[in-house]
Amino acid sequence: MTVKVIRGGARDWRPYRFPPRCSGALQEQWHGGDPAELQKAVAEGYQQGSDKGYREGLEQGREAGHDEGLRQGRQEGLRLGREEGREEGRRLFETAAQPLDRLCGELCRFAETFEAQRREQLLELVQKVARQVIRCELTLHPTQLLSLADEALAAMPEQPDSVQLQLNPEECARIRELAPERAAAWRLVPDERLALGECRLLTAEEETDIGCQQRLDSCMQVLGEHLLGDD
Repeated sequence: MTVKVIRGGARDWRPYRFPPRCSGALQEQWHGGDPAELQKAVAEGYQQGSDKGYREGLEQGREAGHDEGLRQGRQEGLRLGREEGREEGRRLFETAAQPLDRLCGELCRFAETFEAQRREQLLELVQKVARQVIRCELTLHPTQLLSLADEALAAMPEQPDSVQLQLNPEECARIRELAPERAAAWRLVPDERLALGECRLLTAEEETDIGCQQRLDSCMQVLGEHLLGDD
């Protein structure tokens, strides 16, 4: 037999089940009593057992649902708490790290500036030391300017007929004094415009700077590119 159950609103409902009919064994145990009374007693007993089972089942279901709800709620709460805790911790860390980030940035800029200044100072020191060494060497051996002139002349594709070597008057006099034979092989021309260590090789076609300053400048340029080029 099919029972149609109508569910109304939000009220709890359960399907109705008709009580079982009395069997022959129960009727025999009834000792000839009224069958209607027997059926009524069976129906009442069935209804009481059904109601009791329903209440017990409902209570057990509520307890189980309550426990399961607590378990799931606890897990969800822990998950949300961990996520919120991580997010809050990240936010606090970023806020606390901002002064340190600025300090690190300033320190990096200071280190870069310091390193650049150190390299520039090192380059200036090398240049000063090189000038002093060149000056001392030329003071002791001014004839080295003649060696530079020999190298420049040998590098020319064609040997010129007329060659002049312009020097500082002081160095010109010292070369003639210390190496008169070598000085005689050159046409030395004193030039007050030239500093100590400077020298010009003049031919009919060209003028070549073979002084120490331009050589030093070339070396310092290469050294500067090496020291300062990393910036």
